[in-house]
Amino acid sequence: MRFDDAAIDWLDALLAGTAREIIMPRFRNLSAGDVKQKSSAADLVTEADVNAERAITAGLKARYPDAMIVGEEAATDDPSLLDGLGDAELAFVVDPIDGTFNFASGVPLFGVMLAVVVRGETVAGIIHDPVGRDSIVATKGAGSHIRHATGRLERVRVAPRAPISEMTGAVSWQYLAEPERSRLARNQVRTLSQFNYRCAAHEYRLVASGHAHFIVYNKLMPWDHLAGVLIHAEAGGHAARFDGSAYLPSHLGGGLVIAPDRESWAELRRELWAE
Repeated sequence: MRFDDAAIDWLDALLAGTAREIIMPRFRNLSAGDVKQKSSAADLVTEADVNAERAITAGLKARYPDAMIVGEEAATDDPSLLDGLGDAELAFVVDPIDGTFNFASGVPLFGVMLAVVVRGETVAGIIHDPVGRDSIVATKGAGSHIRHATGRLERVRVAPRAPISEMTGAVSWQYLAEPERSRLARNQVRTLSQFNYRCAAHEYRLVASGHAHFIVYNKLMPWDHLAGVLIHAEAGGHAARFDGSAYLPSHLGGGLVIAPDRESWAELRRELWAE
């Protein structure tokens, strides 16, 4: 199954409409009872997350009644919803608000993410920015584009290759176990500079648009990465798990290194993990 421009337009409109009607009215307008802690003080869920996911799920079910739908909040409550994601004929993976900590803190760095998976392959990805009211979109084999609020499409490309001493990137070492955690935190200073948005949606947008070079992730929940990895790949980049294998929708572990190309990936893997 191939998703054409009309289908992508509809999906993007669904995300944008949900952001406009449900998410943004709650931004900087949450009460204490609207925010709850999940696994830690940095892992939050808000009423906006829950209601946005319900709206997106309802829209998808109405148009694609036979599709598998995996939303972050629903899967957090029932992890069995992830079963079969790698084999489904058609599946949608939804993160209603990526960067919930930022959203709940009033920081305007959060996004709505959706990936389309067909028989174990990610074929389309959308990351919508509710604040900027634009999206970065990709379909398999068609490149990656920013769809501006005006409707104008802008092709994006990853940054050209550079030595690690001239790379800007992010290392999520906080999710690693020792001694790997300390090793990557220490070796990150081999790069030119670092960023940490606490939001995969905007981090993927940054690297896919060529404004940064790399990201290292360890925690691999599909709603955080499927759309971004495809968008980055269609912008010309290379991503692989820590062991060099391809990242697939069924993977929940093994880490990810996101880089401009294979050679940069290999250099990052060697230098960041150096003893």
